[in-house]
Amino acid sequence: MHNGHRERLFNRFLKQDLDGFDNINAIEILLFFSIPRIDTNPIAHRLLDTFGSFSGVFDASYEDLLKVEGIGEKTALLIKFMTSFSRYYNREKSTAGKIITSTSEAGEYIKPYFIGVNDEVVYMISLDHKYRILSIQKISEGSKDSAHISLRKIGEVALKTGAMKIILAHNHPGGIALPSQADIDTTYEIIQALALFNIILLDHIIVADGDYVSLNESGFIKHNFKK
Repeated sequence: MHNGHRERLFNRFLKQDLDGFDNINAIEILLFFSIPRIDTNPIAHRLLDTFGSFSGVFDASYEDLLKVEGIGEKTALLIKFMTSFSRYYNREKSTAGKIITSTSEAGEYIKPYFIGVNDEVVYMISLDHKYRILSIQKISEGSKDSAHISLRKIGEVALKTGAMKIILAHNHPGGIALPSQADIDTTYEIIQALALFNIILLDHIIVADGDYVSLNESGFIKHNFKK
């Protein structure tokens, strides 16, 4: 019975991808790869009941996944791997030859880097004078509610990559995409420090829950993107 159900779901996936799958079936088909011989439908239900949504399952920590009945180490690792794999795929696909000319392009570009990230991290995008991406690097990783932004690290990366302009982005895990006063104060410090090297901070983007806010668009940064 289970083999027939699995075969039907696999054939359906091959014909239409995940389009038309509900959350239960989508999670169920993933569980097939780590749970070979039992009915995974009840486990998929427990995952959704525990974490509240499809994205919640993949955003859950490895430790929390292991607390769900039927989820062993191999399955928890598979779920976390898929989250990281998705983030890696989106980053790779979006970087090659990319030119960023607006806050909206910057925000949409950077969001995939924070998929499934549960701690606060800071990324730096280095751009040349034509707004072409030279590199994107994680420059800091902290806890769930803070991450230190090192002026020295920013300067080192900017000089090493030959950046003329940079964009910073960090996330607010479990929060909202609004800058704190500390975010604003740090942004002003970075602008002043980079000015000594004739490097422009174009934007500082706050990402949370699939949304983002641009400090440039909010009026805290005066430099304009390419028109």
